[in-house]
Amino acid sequence: MRTLTRMMRRMLTPSLVAVLAGCSGGPATTAPPPSPEAMLPEAARSELTRLEASVARFAPTDLTADLSGLSAGDRTALRHLVQAAQVMDALFLEQVWAGNETRLYDLVRDDSTLGRARLHAFLINKGPWSRLDHNEPFLDGVPAKPPSANFYPADATREEIERWIAGLPSAEQTRATGFFTTIRRGPDGALASVPYSVEYQGTLALAAAHLRQAAAATGDPTLKTFLDARATAFTTNDYYDSDVKWMELTSTIEPTIGPYEVYEDEWFNYKAAFEAFITVKDQAESAQLQRFAGALQAIEDHLPIDPALRNPKLGAMAPIAVVNTVFSAGDGNRGVQTAAFNLPNDERVIREKGSKRVMLKNNQRAKFDTVLVPISRIALSAADQAQVDFEAFFTHILMHELMHGLGPHDIRVGGRATTVRQELKETYSAIEEAKADISGLFALQYLVDQGQLDRSFERTMYTTFLASAFRSIRFGINEAHGRGQAMQVNYLLDRGAFRVGPDGTFSVDAARVRDAVTALTREIMTLQAEGGYDRARAMIETLGVVRPEVKAVIDRLSGVPVDIEPRFVTAQALLLDR
Repeated sequence: MRTLTRMMRRMLTPSLVAVLAGCSGGPATTAPPPSPEAMLPEAARSELTRLEASVARFAPTDLTADLSGLSAGDRTALRHLVQAAQVMDALFLEQVWAGNETRLYDLVRDDSTLGRARLHAFLINKGPWSRLDHNEPFLDGVPAKPPSANFYPADATREEIERWIAGLPSAEQTRATGFFTTIRRGPDGALASVPYSVEYQGTLALAAAHLRQAAAATGDPTLKTFLDARATAFTTNDYYDSDVKWMELTSTIEPTIGPYEVYEDEWFNYKAAFEAFITVKDQAESAQLQRFAGALQAIEDHLPIDPALRNPKLGAMAPIAVVNTVFSAGDGNRGVQTAAFNLPNDERVIREKGSKRVMLKNNQRAKFDTVLVPISRIALSAADQAQVDFEAFFTHILMHELMHGLGPHDIRVGGRATTVRQELKETYSAIEEAKADISGLFALQYLVDQGQLDRSFERTMYTTFLASAFRSIRFGINEAHGRGQAMQVNYLLDRGAFRVGPDGTFSVDAARVRDAVTALTREIMTLQAEGGYDRARAMIETLGVVRPEVKAVIDRLSGVPVDIEPRFVTAQALLLDR
């Protein structure tokens, strides 16, 4: 019965992709207007008001990209990449919750005003739980959001999975805790690892077909090579070769597509979720920022940790790509939008090639103008408001992504080789985001001291970071970035680096902030190097909370959007231009 049900689900998946193509905030035709409602019952009116207020926190924003320099073949390739990305939406929905597909079909069939509002909220959140409200359900009849997502059996407990993994031989443990397997029960009730290439076979075949069509259309050899390799990875479940080829891309079209981030697996942070960012590169600005990659070994050599914990030889120089988003999907487009990312996560590729930092500049500019500047006018003192700057915002995001590649990764605990991710388990994402943030400030200060950044950054980077902290905490502390920011703000408040004025606004204490940033960088990186799971939990429980003085500011931000809701107008025009 389980096998039959899974086969039926795969047969339905192409229609799920079609549903998403017509209803996501993406490049398909606009949904018909809601049916007029002469009168709604009181309960329905209340629900409608609540849903409208929830989605209003995301400001609709047009995201555009200049495609004028692309050849006809590359435009065709880009069109197929957008279609492959739509498949990632279907896969991600299935990974979040087994009931998502059925719930989405029900919502699409409801053309009432209330039905359309429910569908809008569902598509923003990629499921029936509000990601800004601690995953509270906004639809009736749904369970609490499972922290195990749909990566593990619905009837399993975390303890059962841990015991099962602990009893496996080493090679099977590696598969069970790897990025690209689900854990399922067989007919006899026994647990087993199932490769993504088997679990999502039909859906991945559809995505692979679009990737191969894109590869056939493009004239860029590095793009063709990557797309063919990634299509193969979808069927073999071996992503190493295609990750290496992604690192070697030199094309103007810069696609990121596949299973990457582990945030959705709240049990262990083991399992990668499917996502896509289909972008075009700003070649000139990418080359300009590449100078930061050349400073990484010097930054690593000066990290404020025991020298024995530093990496004396980092991987290859990290590529930096400044891009504009054409379309994003799956884990790359749920709730709060990504401003930048640092991939791949495979430690083998990082050792050989380093990792690539991708800066989504049109996303960042929209967030700065729509969200960050209005926040600064409410959260910061008058003097500090004047020090909020887009270049500081943009450059710290870049350094955040660069710092993911620095510090401890491969470690030894109790004499055995392991990784920070495996040792910290569910605490890993919040701790790692906090590390990248705070050490990013440390690194920028180092570059200022070395004369590689203008001295003005010493002021603007701290005030801009402080304003952006409120932006991130509003995402919710159930989310890794929000929890990581709460930890940093509370630590810096305790050290006197941030201060709260009589009027409740925040400011930076320039005399204390530098030492406090260094101290927190040292504490987090040392914890990671030691694989300190218990210390990580204690840090999150103590610092990963919203304190009253922070909440008071957040309460005053009710009229400011929390984030953007992208409208992919360039992608829409591209798909209509047949």
